[in-house]
Amino acid sequence: MRSGMAMAIVLLASGCGSEAQVAPPKASFSEAARPPAGPERLVVAFGDSLYAGYGVKPNEAWPAKLQAALWARGINARLVNAGVSGDTTAAGRQRLTFLLDSLPRSPDLVIVGLGGNDMLRALPPAQARANLDAILRELDRRKIPAMLTGMLAAPNLGADYAREFNAMYPALAKQYDAALVPFFMASVIDQPKLFQPDRVHPTAAGIDAIVVDTVDAVAAAISDQTLSSGAPPPLR
Repeated sequence: MRSGMAMAIVLLASGCGSEAQVAPPKASFSEAARPPAGPERLVVAFGDSLYAGYGVKPNEAWPAKLQAALWARGINARLVNAGVSGDTTAAGRQRLTFLLDSLPRSPDLVIVGLGGNDMLRALPPAQARANLDAILRELDRRKIPAMLTGMLAAPNLGADYAREFNAMYPALAKQYDAALVPFFMASVIDQPKLFQPDRVHPTAAGIDAIVVDTVDAVAAAISDQTLSSGAPPPLR
């Protein structure tokens, strides 16, 4: 691992923020933009501060910019930002049912990005894995397609911790047939200029880079569901 990447992961383990932003993001596209034609796909970004948009404007958060990138590809997706800064996998597990029940209809895709704050607290990887398993199991029970965006453990936590923590994302993705982005921060982790002064959270430009790095996987996951399920019911 490159030294800059190792240092950034250590810094990332210093925390994913403490502010909560639960409301869906404002549109991240220009005022003149319109969603493309076709059935609207409801996509939920369910994670921590890296989804919530800590330190940036709501329309600069990853879900908002991802929506704009999908629209530019002709995919009519509505992204709901269900990121909460500071959330652990346990906190996400606790709020999942309420979130899903509060939506106007069942989502076409739920993107799960949790685990960074478990690493911050050096919580046992087995505990994080059990919570992520419960989240994916509930999505599977409701027949909601899932995607995981993974994290990597900070080197200072030791090789045994890293081995167990890093392995849980691909293992769970395989178990539940979920799409996977192996490392959410891969495109920025060794680029200090793309981080805010806290050296943990990406800037708006950093989020742009993450969108470029992840939009293909999200688009593919949405397309897979479109082919398998056909047009979804309209939103109420």
